[in-house]
Amino acid sequence: MLAGLAVAALLLGAAAADEIPPAERRSGFDQMAPETRAMQADDTANPGMLWVQDGADSFARAPSPGAPACATCHSEASLRGVSARYPAWDAASAQPVDLEGRITLCRTRHQAATPLPREGRDLLALTAYLGHLSRGSAIAPPDDSRLAPARAEGRRLFTTPMGQLGFSCAACHDAQWGRRLGASTIPQGHPTGYPLYRLEWQDLGSLERRFRNCLTGMRAEPLSPGSAEAVALTLYLMQRAAPLPVESPAVRP
Repeated sequence: MLAGLAVAALLLGAAAADEIPPAERRSGFDQMAPETRAMQADDTANPGMLWVQDGADSFARAPSPGAPACATCHSEASLRGVSARYPAWDAASAQPVDLEGRITLCRTRHQAATPLPREGRDLLALTAYLGHLSRGSAIAPPDDSRLAPARAEGRRLFTTPMGQLGFSCAACHDAQWGRRLGASTIPQGHPTGYPLYRLEWQDLGSLERRFRNCLTGMRAEPLSPGSAEAVALTLYLMQRAAPLPVESPAVRP
């Protein structure tokens, strides 16, 4: 309750700032304590690398006898940078899909396998593995006109006041970034490192998990996992973060 009141006191009445110019975009990595930055930078100390290894194993292993493994069709070289280019348009379903959605479509269409649960370890591991292959690639969502409606919806979700506290994502991450909220510095809120290991969670988590945390703190209705709204918000945030580099698996407080 006190945390909610503190947030409200900081943000109440704050107008959303204009989108942060590319030259001023900063990863949350820049605002972390030196020891947390060191943990992310050292793969032997980064806990997220445990999921990356599991993802590499899953990538090379067939989901069932007779089914092709991911590695049968895709090489590591062909997948470098892929995390920086999602969400993207899926022509067969005529809708945008995030990276988790693409993995699910590949499993169901090409491997005759069941979808992996959102936020389950197996799906997190595969997305962390793909993120790790893309580490250092500049975020560059597709310049595809078919994505424009979803991107606009994502921007609307980001900038519209919501929940019982009545403020928006933008009122915090656009208008107040760099200021202090209690003991923490408000980040710009870029999705450069997901899935990432958060010390608060003691676990690897997806961007959708972070959405749930933020919306719950705003006393707003969380987005359904894999929903069109969640994908739209992800799409807008990836555009908003470009051209920052992919950091996955990042570490955050």
